[in-house]
Amino acid sequence: MALSLKVRRYRSARNPMRRVTAWRTEDNCTLWLSFDDGLEGYVYLGDCVEQSILDQLSDGSVFREIALDPFSHALTWRGGIRVDPNALYRHLAIAMDGLLH
Repeated sequence: MALSLKVRRYRSARNPMRRVTAWRTEDNCTLWLSFDDGLEGYVYLGDCVEQSILDQLSDGSVFREIALDPFSHALTWRGGIRVDPNALYRHLAIAMDGLLH
């Protein structure tokens, strides 16, 4: 019983999965994103993805073919490229915090 309570407490303390509610592709591998809690802004993918992925997305026509995975809520592109919404959220939150201070 004690283990069950500990597991539930741990689960409730974890950060919830952030969901992208709106997105728009911009030039130079930049996305404008809006999240379920109202945070929104621009994210340059070169700052938060591997260089090999960025090389694949440098073609503007490929980059504009963005989709949202309905199960994981990851942003996806053809070729199996996936970007975690929590990683994008953290990157945007840190950037916004820097602008406020």
